[in-house]
Amino acid sequence: MSVSENRSITLVGGGLVGSLLATGLARRGFDVELLERRPDMRKSQHSAGRSINLAVSARGIHALRELGLADEVLSRGIPMKGRIMHSPSGELTYQPYGVEDWQCIYSISRGELNKQLLTAAERTGRVQVEFESRLKSTRLQAAGVELELDSGDGSPVRRLKRARVIGTDGSASALRRATLDRASGHCTEDLLDYGYKELTILPGRNGEFRMDRNALHIWPRGNFMLIALPNFDGSFTCTLFLPYEGELSFARLTNPAEVRGFFETHFADTLPLIDDLEGTFFANPTGHMVTVRCSTWHAGSESLLLGDAAHAIVPFFGQGMNSGFEDCTEFFAALDSGLAWKDLFSHMSRTRVDNANAIAQMAIENFLEMRDRVGDAQFLREKALEKRLQIRYPLDYISRYSLVSFSRVPYTVALEAGIKQAGFLRSVCEPGLDPAQMDIEALGPRILAEIAPVTRTHLPEGLKP
Repeated sequence: MSVSENRSITLVGGGLVGSLLATGLARRGFDVELLERRPDMRKSQHSAGRSINLAVSARGIHALRELGLADEVLSRGIPMKGRIMHSPSGELTYQPYGVEDWQCIYSISRGELNKQLLTAAERTGRVQVEFESRLKSTRLQAAGVELELDSGDGSPVRRLKRARVIGTDGSASALRRATLDRASGHCTEDLLDYGYKELTILPGRNGEFRMDRNALHIWPRGNFMLIALPNFDGSFTCTLFLPYEGELSFARLTNPAEVRGFFETHFADTLPLIDDLEGTFFANPTGHMVTVRCSTWHAGSESLLLGDAAHAIVPFFGQGMNSGFEDCTEFFAALDSGLAWKDLFSHMSRTRVDNANAIAQMAIENFLEMRDRVGDAQFLREKALEKRLQIRYPLDYISRYSLVSFSRVPYTVALEAGIKQAGFLRSVCEPGLDPAQMDIEALGPRILAEIAPVTRTHLPEGLKP
């Protein structure tokens, strides 16, 4: 059956990807049933302490722009042009993300964005959101999908039968197991041995930002780190990333005195800034981070997984939402081409799995970079040289970070380019050399031979604001 012959579809999960997908489907004339296990966050207090602010970049902006939502969303975001490293002694080091003025990422509240997208979906008049509808079980058959839904209030279980379902229900997806079983696929769920705790820096007395508002702040400490992202109201959302177990770990921070002592030792410059350190530390839950990799994202024409349901990643490249929104971009392009449902679902598995695995790998590598290397002298020398190379060879040397955050080239290409760039920088930026004095003209032939061929063919989709 072609897509045009069935204009109704059910989505499971009303988070960021589900809400955006629903809007795009409704704009194309579909009637969308959106099942969301949580209550309507616009009417109830959303659980705090698990947000990790979003860093919206090129892929996410493109998806929002295609639906006419970019200006509305970015008006509530704070542009971050680089990262500021805070040393143990309080010294600051700034590292720009890109070389052009438009090359920034936007700090945006996850909860506020989700509210905006839910409202945008409902504005279409074709999206029916059913809140407090938790998916308990799924049966996939050639004749359709049977869903069992539990409202959680003691009401009888509801049973629905639908022709097809798309799961956008996050890393703990209730649809994933049934989809993979039906498709004879497999999935790995790798839990990082680090947790995170959210804290807050409040605005100044007159609502002013108390640190540079246009940067992501990092306190790298080797085996752990603290980061802070700006909010629209002048506050910063801080996140402590720490091992669960070990000498310096969450397991050792069991009372207010231990928390205070830990921050006095490792993050002393934050103590005058963080609001109610001890109270917030113990009030907010310790979050976990998982990487989900699926061998396939679909089962026939009945079920498809998108976003975190198919490829959850750790947050250290700021690409979780961006990659999920890119799923929507790819889905809409394939949908508009007129593919039948089975071919459309198959297309998503075929084109997106390798790219999802690539950004998952880069996110873990970026965690090690942010935690261990951003304060390292050799790392900073390599980045200083890399910035000069990007300015001198703008179409031939584009850093991995720029490829991921400021372009829409495939993640697989960014991964390959990053590997070549890392080897190149290590070979030419020897300890003791001053990057500002290096002859970058002499490096041109190697860049053209080793680096440029990886990205050149993708630049029509490349670095554009």
